Amino acid sequence: MNETAPLRARAEIDLAALRANVRTLRAHAPSAAVMAVVKSDAYGHGAVPCARAALEAGATWLGTATPEEALALRAAGVPGRVMCWLWTPGGPWREAVEADLDVSVSGMWALREVVAAAAAAGVPARVQLKADTGLGRSGCQPADWPELVAEALRAEAGGRIRITGLWSHFACADEPGHPSVRAQLTLFREMVAYAEERGVRPEVRHIANSPATLTLPESHFDLVRTGIAVYGISPSPEIGTPADFGLRPVMTLSASLALVKHVPGGHGVSYGHHYVTPGPTTLGLIPVGYADGIPRHASGTGPVLVGGKWRTVAGRIAMDQFVVDLGGDEPAPGTEAVLFGPGDRGEPTAEDWARAAGTIAYEIVTRIGTRVPRVHVNREQDG
Repeated sequence: MNETAPLRARAEIDLAALRANVRTLRAHAPSAAVMAVVKSDAYGHGAVPCARAALEAGATWLGTATPEEALALRAAGVPGRVMCWLWTPGGPWREAVEADLDVSVSGMWALREVVAAAAAAGVPARVQLKADTGLGRSGCQPADWPELVAEALRAEAGGRIRITGLWSHFACADEPGHPSVRAQLTLFREMVAYAEERGVRPEVRHIANSPATLTLPESHFDLVRTGIAVYGISPSPEIGTPADFGLRPVMTLSASLALVKHVPGGHGVSYGHHYVTPGPTTLGLIPVGYADGIPRHASGTGPVLVGGKWRTVAGRIAMDQFVVDLGGDEPAPGTEAVLFGPGDRGEPTAEDWARAAGTIAYEIVTRIGTRVPRVHVNREQDG
């Protein structure tokens, strides 16, 4: 792709910023290895180039939700340790074993399936046992932990698996001082101790996500799993901005202004006429909409930088386009409209859009659709 060609829209992904973020996260957790989580196409940033950049910057693990995501990394030739954790019965266990993935097991059904897959493949599976310490999603409940640990040890003794990790996930690490954080950390230590007392020798123990990596050093153990922070977005505005943690947003989303026109006062704009021009003005048409991942909930509130000024979505965001009131300004069609970026040029950030839509910045970047090409810049590592 010609990176300088004007496009209807583009999501520019700055891999130099991503590498710098990984180095910063390593400094926040100097005693632990870093896993860069590249699930959901690297939170919308492009899994394979982001995975490679993270490894170049010193991440030693990659994480995905689904096994299909992990297998796609292997198919692209991405090396190293890759863990995947969101399994359903009948999943591609054998393919995962043969691809040398670390797989997560939360219950007996999954352990049985991975053991059978390892037997069919003729090589031991790398298995990480997940403890539910209070999040209430996947993971093994404390009452069921003894059975899972015992069966996993039997499978390991039989040469079917290697227990490579013990792990869990926080519910409220993005809320400093929330009582569940300490409670989960205490229970995780207890469940790890139980497993180790019975003979489990994990390579890694891990519970820290991005907010815990940044704010809770006692949770770092052997490995931290960094997701949104890799992409330069704060896991919670309440705990700090990206700049507070030395992070830089990686994605800049922009579009080419498709039309500029004069309209009189009292002119309705977009479906439902929820915006009516207060007087004669100019309107600019921005050719992206909710089919591209622009949240319809930000109708009337979403910010855009056009011609050096912040504009606001006028009326409803439609499937393929939305309008901004330019207030009489007349930028030429093709002028860049920046929806969000790092903020260096005065443009809005993903967090600004999250506030406008009543959501979190994770959702803003992850939902950007496949019609918007990802343009990866700074592919070569400095030095």
